[in-house]
Amino acid sequence: MHLISPPARTAGQPSGRAGLVHTCSVTADDLPARPDAGLERALVARWTEIVGAAAPARQAGAALVHRWSEPERCYHDLVHLAAVLDHVDELVRAEPGTASDADAVVLAAYFHDAVYDPTTPDNEARSAALAGNGLEELGLPPLRIREVVRLVLLTATHAPDPDDGNGAVLCDADLAVLAAEPAAYAAYAAAVRAEHAHVPEPQFRTGRARVLTELLAHEVLYRTRTGRTWWEAAARRNVGAELLLLNASTADRAGVASADPPLGAG
Repeated sequence: MHLISPPARTAGQPSGRAGLVHTCSVTADDLPARPDAGLERALVARWTEIVGAAAPARQAGAALVHRWSEPERCYHDLVHLAAVLDHVDELVRAEPGTASDADAVVLAAYFHDAVYDPTTPDNEARSAALAGNGLEELGLPPLRIREVVRLVLLTATHAPDPDDGNGAVLCDADLAVLAAEPAAYAAYAAAVRAEHAHVPEPQFRTGRARVLTELLAHEVLYRTRTGRTWWEAAARRNVGAELLLLNASTADRAGVASADPPLGAG
């Protein structure tokens, strides 16, 4: 069952944000509003499918999910978490065996932006530390804990090795938003900007353009066969279109220093 299920959404279609609520404290007409508690309950229930429903596990899951409701989150919120989980499930079903430990991939999705401060560059490292400590307290097997920590750290680069099926599934799910319908992609881009409201506009545009240029330089954006089939072409169109807008706006701003904000794509 999808955690996010717009009526027209089919397998492989990136989960959009239109009509869904976000948890951002920044008011913007083009950003959707906050999800109801039902999504939080669904996310905790999905968590207990893997770690168990005992009180400590459920409490840990509730605390982890609650992190995704912090007021500074405009894109990296409950809706994003639910979308990544949906896409992980879709990729696992479409390519059985690609992920050697699908449960570890799901757990890594829960933790991958659990620590999120848009003013610092070490969110992935802090999220990975949170995952290692939290899962150890719950008594999960050390091998799985190490794999979850590794996967969370991997989301800093979205560059899994060719034989890293777990990493390919997680990274593709995290970047699926790049292939969203144009309106949903615009909402994503607006939410990313709102999260970085502390960065002056010229510096933001310079930093964001750098991130998008680096993305387009990759031979492929998606590392699974299914991800490339479903999302590669649309993602390149969306990213290219946003980059054109950014470059057009910054063409007359030569000499403006970049604050180099941490503007990760996912």
